[in-house]
Amino acid sequence: MSPAWIEDESGLTLRIRLTPNASRDAVEGVAETADGLCHLGVRVRAVPEKGKANKALIAVLSQFLGLPKRDIEVIRGTTSRLKTVRVTADAKDRSRVTDRLGGVEDGC
Repeated sequence: MSPAWIEDESGLTLRIRLTPNASRDAVEGVAETADGLCHLGVRVRAVPEKGKANKALIAVLSQFLGLPKRDIEVIRGTTSRLKTVRVTADAKDRSRVTDRLGGVEDGC
């Protein structure tokens, strides 16, 4: 089992499973894929076309984590449900973000 996020000196790298075209925008919690990787589940109302779902993902994470959108970037999986997201944060913000993420960790 692998953690859903990894912290380093400049921020965090999150593994996300995005569900587009959902009934609401929400961060759902942590779950495990069949291959043993943990990910943070996120639902967005946006449709997966022309980057709309990725933009909505960044907006949802920005609100959930209390960080500006400019500090959140999809770095891998732009056309996939499984994405890697980079969150840039200083030490104080990193601590707050990991505390917030720790509150949703339930499936791994």
